[in-house]
Amino acid sequence: MIYVYLAEGFEEIEALTPVDLLRRSGKKVVTVGIGDNVIVGSHGIPVVCDTIAQEAPLNDELEMIILPGGMPGTLNLEKSGYVQAAIDYCTDNNKFIGAICAAPSILGHKGLLSGRTAVCYEGFEGQLTGANIGEDSVVCDGNIITARGAGVAVKFALKLIEKVVSESESKRQFRAILCD
Repeated sequence: MIYVYLAEGFEEIEALTPVDLLRRSGKKVVTVGIGDNVIVGSHGIPVVCDTIAQEAPLNDELEMIILPGGMPGTLNLEKSGYVQAAIDYCTDNNKFIGAICAAPSILGHKGLLSGRTAVCYEGFEGQLTGANIGEDSVVCDGNIITARGAGVAVKFALKLIEKVVSESESKRQFRAILCD
């Protein structure tokens, strides 16, 4: 199972592109609302979440969490005790954490990027405490996948899929999606 956390002011394309492509790849993806089950994105688009954070258990079924960027969405994610607990759970259990745009700053503030290569939205590099700033638009270092922003949402989603879907299944699923 994969949780995509949505907080007021999230960047819609950074959240919903991974949801769409991961579901197309056959993964169970659950959108998790912070504070409510209807969350409004940074461009005024309301999204009805599958569940709320209080009802999203952290257990062995969890493979990955995804933190979309956007403002003030990133700040609202970082303030959430539920999101902080999910990050800690993933860190302690070597589960994948995906963060895009400004959201890698959350991981940087927790010291999780120290010594790792990571990327973020331009101007947030100073928030990636201890990280080696990468050159690519999407970077995976260990169990953490980071990406620059909305313009690479598809590339980010495909990297997430690469980490949680077997290669043979991934190729089969994405022939139809990418018209390969």
